[in-house]
Amino acid sequence: MALQQKLLWQPDVSDDTVHHGGREMSSKAAVTPMMAQYLEIKAEYPDALLFYRMGDFYELFFDDAVAAAAALDIALTKRGKHLGEDIAMCGVPVHAAEGYLLTLIRKGFRVAVGEQLESPEEAKKRGYKAVVKRGVVRLVTPGTLTEDTLLEARRNNFLCAYALVRDEGALAWADVSTGELRVSPCPRVKLGPELARLAPAEVLLSETTYGELEPVVSEIGAAATEMVRGAFDSDQAAQLGKRIFGVASLDVFAPFTRAETGALGALLNYLELTQKGKLPLLRPPVRELQRGTVEIDAATRRNLELTRSLSGEKSGTLLSVIDRSVTACGARLLERRLSAPSRDLDVIRQRQDETGTLFDHGMLRKDLRTALRDYPDLDRALSRLALERGGPRDLGMIGRAIAAAERVAGLLQGALADYAPALTALGDLATLLDDALVAEPPLLARDGGFVATGYSEELDELRKLRDEGRGVVASMQATYAELAGVTTLKIKHNNVLGYFIETTATHAEKMLGAPLSETFIHRQTTANAVRFTTVELSKLETKILSAGADATAIELGVFGELRNKILAQAEALGALSDAMAAIDVAASQADLAARSGWSRPELTEGREFEIEGGRHPVVEAALDASGEPFVANDCHLGETRMWLITGPNMAGKSTFLRQNALIAVLAQMGGFVPARRAKLGLVSQVFSRVGASDDLARGRSTFMVEMVETAAILNQADDRALVILDEIGRGTSTYDGLSIAWASLEHLHDVNGCRALFATHYHEMTALSAKLDHVDNATVAVKEHEGEVIFLHEVRQGAADRSYGVQVAKLAGLPTRVIDRARVVLEALEKGEREGGGTRTALIDDLPLFAASPAPAPVAALETSDVEEKLAQIHPDELTAKEALDLIYELKSLLGRGH
Repeated sequence: MALQQKLLWQPDVSDDTVHHGGREMSSKAAVTPMMAQYLEIKAEYPDALLFYRMGDFYELFFDDAVAAAAALDIALTKRGKHLGEDIAMCGVPVHAAEGYLLTLIRKGFRVAVGEQLESPEEAKKRGYKAVVKRGVVRLVTPGTLTEDTLLEARRNNFLCAYALVRDEGALAWADVSTGELRVSPCPRVKLGPELARLAPAEVLLSETTYGELEPVVSEIGAAATEMVRGAFDSDQAAQLGKRIFGVASLDVFAPFTRAETGALGALLNYLELTQKGKLPLLRPPVRELQRGTVEIDAATRRNLELTRSLSGEKSGTLLSVIDRSVTACGARLLERRLSAPSRDLDVIRQRQDETGTLFDHGMLRKDLRTALRDYPDLDRALSRLALERGGPRDLGMIGRAIAAAERVAGLLQGALADYAPALTALGDLATLLDDALVAEPPLLARDGGFVATGYSEELDELRKLRDEGRGVVASMQATYAELAGVTTLKIKHNNVLGYFIETTATHAEKMLGAPLSETFIHRQTTANAVRFTTVELSKLETKILSAGADATAIELGVFGELRNKILAQAEALGALSDAMAAIDVAASQADLAARSGWSRPELTEGREFEIEGGRHPVVEAALDASGEPFVANDCHLGETRMWLITGPNMAGKSTFLRQNALIAVLAQMGGFVPARRAKLGLVSQVFSRVGASDDLARGRSTFMVEMVETAAILNQADDRALVILDEIGRGTSTYDGLSIAWASLEHLHDVNGCRALFATHYHEMTALSAKLDHVDNATVAVKEHEGEVIFLHEVRQGAADRSYGVQVAKLAGLPTRVIDRARVVLEALEKGEREGGGTRTALIDDLPLFAASPAPAPVAALETSDVEEKLAQIHPDELTAKEALDLIYELKSLLGRGH
């Protein structure tokens, strides 16, 4: 590694040496021409690291170099002086730049990529001291990545913009790598939940709201970018949108509000800025309404671990269990559906029908999934081509994608018929690409070799000249020898004449006369030979000498033509990709349901919540891997719309709560569910407060986090919400916690009127079932056997009679002395409460109670046994095998003495 770093900094004199002595800057010069150029470009991008192209390297200078070297863990060196001080410098090879870019982006940097805009030869024509022209061609930010190596193939990479116009808010978001573009009204209070749903990489904020909203953006792990207020101006945004989409008014897409137009304009403005005018191939903006999807706030997403675990990973999440898609576009669609379950019964039922069709036809499902595996990521290939960052392989991917879609269409045979037109609309483009491209195109167009033989006669001829020049000349020599009747005629080459025909003076006489003189043109006579040329030979010479460059030029032209024809079909290609993604999701969910025993839920407009044999999909998958069965449970929330659940820790209360919330999410996503039967009235919101941790960055304790999340639920849940609450109030004193939990349950019952599962350790709350009309008690059953507690994981009607906390502590491995002492204290507390009638608080404060309870017996000093004394005298390394055996017999005899 040290050697590589040393080589990395070697001067590359390929471009600037002829202009200013290479990169070796004179300490006598105040500012070299190259450094003046660098500083001028850098001044335009003060908040970004400048990758300054120098031949085969991107180099960074001054503070950029210091920051980049530390972030990338590469060597920091010096390169001459500027104004009398050493210039800090580091650099990365161009061919490996993407990996370095990804590291910098993940560490919060933005990178301005400055490329050479002309060759050194072109610069020479402008003068001896002219510096190669350079300019920033792209500003790389977290939300504008397009390269596959910088992105997760199975996840969207969203760039968002949030606008506030008076009290009206709106959110626009786009995935530059796929072209998806959407806009939605978004009040300030809903911004956090919406960002949690989208999980964007970057969010654009106005300078007027940046200070207020930046913490909301940071909380979900996105980068916040501040933009001038004018970028969000709705009038300017409307003009920009009309220009980019080529329409007379944005109303052709949807009736956007001023805030929505402002957010859309800011996003488009930022894309033009970062892509230097080369906009991605954005689809027309789609207006989404929040009431069309289930609201799930950030805390609930985190608690339920829908797409990211508490540790930030995909493993262990609901998505990791249900994602059996075989295409990148299908995986992205599945995550979007899971992140935003629908509230539209027609949409849900259509998705269920598609999954159900493939669930019922196992062979068709298998064949489809096999064909889908050949479908490449068309969306991202199309985006790279639009941004002029694509290559021949992207052309090939488009062709393969269309071919795969046609195979899928052939398999459907009437099933999922709505998708057939989109899958078969691009046959002509597929044929063109198949005819034009080789089977395995190279990565870069400039490398050539990607146009198939037979596509262009001119290209084939040039390639033949380039690759078989000697053979072509030999063939021409044979033709001329036959024409002249001179078998000794030769075609030769030198640096002065180029290609020429040579023959002896004797044979040359007839070639100088008619009619051969019309073909053979005299060039030179020497002492021993006469030299000729022909018009055909002169042309051949020119072609041979330029064949390589001309062949590359033709291939680049073909690349441009194919690219333009593909982009002209962008809308149809987008529809094809959408269809393939939907088919993949339907097939993968059908496969999941068939293999895992999931069923199709019934969704209604009512308030039912009936689940029979429900299971937690993630826990069940983990148990399946270890060979253990999952205990299924029923849940019936109808007229009695709330369950108060008691039972010991580790019995499965939290699992039961979560599994019902996950079943609701899966059902409204349009999928099948892990249950024997499910009938669910549409849910408008899902709220979860299960588990908590300190928020040290904000100075909030576990209890404060718990209260903030509970407050959000009580303030926002409507009568169609599904709420799951676990152990509310446990972070404070017993009676404070009991009172908070009690009041919260009453509020959910009387004010919110929602469906809820409420787990608690406060057994006193079970009395509420007699007071509140829509509350029933349920408990997770346990069994005691010879002082041991056995968790049955069965949820039954009724209330738990005790918490079994001491038994759970024993299972957890607390020392026996602690467990025995805990039993004594517990018995004393329970006896005092029964006999004294006082509260638990009074008993705890009654110190004599503890004084009266028997103190733990002192542990007597243990005598040292004969065996222990003997073992203490032994040095194992010094024993032979026979001595060790004899020792064993001796120890057994000592043990028999009863010590």
